Amino acid sequence: MNNKRTSVVIVDDDPYMRGVLRLMLRSDEYEVVGEAADGEAALGLCNRLRPSVVLLDSNMPNKDGLEVLDELKTAKYAGKVVLISGEATLHKVKLAVQKGAAGFIVKPFNSGTVLDELRICLQKAG
Repeated sequence: MNNKRTSVVIVDDDPYMRGVLRLMLRSDEYEVVGEAADGEAALGLCNRLRPSVVLLDSNMPNKDGLEVLDELKTAKYAGKVVLISGEATLHKVKLAVQKGAAGFIVKPFNSGTVLDELRICLQKAG
């Protein structure tokens, strides 16, 4: 068994949602290394911590999730970005994937959905 835990940064403007995600990721597999409440703070954290995965809310103040995704990809961020949104239109999902999102989680979600999506994203190459 691999003892290395996957580092995760959680980005959501709702502290309750960040807490729910943090609880879902409590395991030997994942380590939440940082949290941010807006896009600007998320970029700073990701540049500093270089997590393996960013769970990124799509609707936030300052910069929304798609703007943050754009900037991370422009900065050649090597980790996986999973967008989280309550607005799961086909257009939004396609746009997120085109911009480089490794996955998409629809709110409301449950622990199984989040963990399954993370597992799938981490198995994808690149």
